[in-house]
Amino acid sequence: MDILLIAGLWLDGSAWDDVVPALKELGHRPVPLTLPGQGDGSTSATLDDQVAAVLAAIDSAPGKPLVVGHSAACTLAWLAADARPEQVAKVAMIGGFPTGDGRAYADFFEAENGVMPFPGWGPFEGPDSADLDEEARRAFASGAIPVPEEVSKGVVRLTDERRFDVPAVLVCPEFTPAQAKEWIAAGDVPELAQAKHLEYVDIDSGHWPMFTRPVELARLLSMAATSA
Repeated sequence: MDILLIAGLWLDGSAWDDVVPALKELGHRPVPLTLPGQGDGSTSATLDDQVAAVLAAIDSAPGKPLVVGHSAACTLAWLAADARPEQVAKVAMIGGFPTGDGRAYADFFEAENGVMPFPGWGPFEGPDSADLDEEARRAFASGAIPVPEEVSKGVVRLTDERRFDVPAVLVCPEFTPAQAKEWIAAGDVPELAQAKHLEYVDIDSGHWPMFTRPVELARLLSMAATSA
């Protein structure tokens, strides 16, 4: 099965470099995406541009792919299910939750000169980054790609309720499945509260398992693809 891999903020397709070979060994065709404004040299990309890039990858897939979103890009994966409910086999969300209709995509930090730069490790101290050593932190920070402001502040538009019929799996890294279920039950994630086919899987890692647990992450994504 084709597995489309969408990394979160400040990352490009190379974030999946250690996951891709493991997925190939498991018999899948991984397709890591480099989004407009996050690796192609553009600083003027919009959220619509990123959505269009994901949809183009779905449209060019030979069959129904598993669409994987990490962190903020969980919303991109969910937008794909909204726009192509009949063409997406399943959505996998790693360490994040889909933003609801009418809300800003990922307006988490201050923008500077039209982009939202990586804010440093302060906001991510604790479980998010506990499994990243100093070398990994330096490599991440030095390679972080500032996110265009028109992406981070772009407004999410969800229009097709058939997205709730698309099977989904939530991969839980720095939080547990039990915590995720509590948040959803409390109304904190209304999109997933309406999902009709939602699974939860745990992975013992921080927020970036593609760097610290790539083989295990590949195994979990392979299982999600197989069950789809």
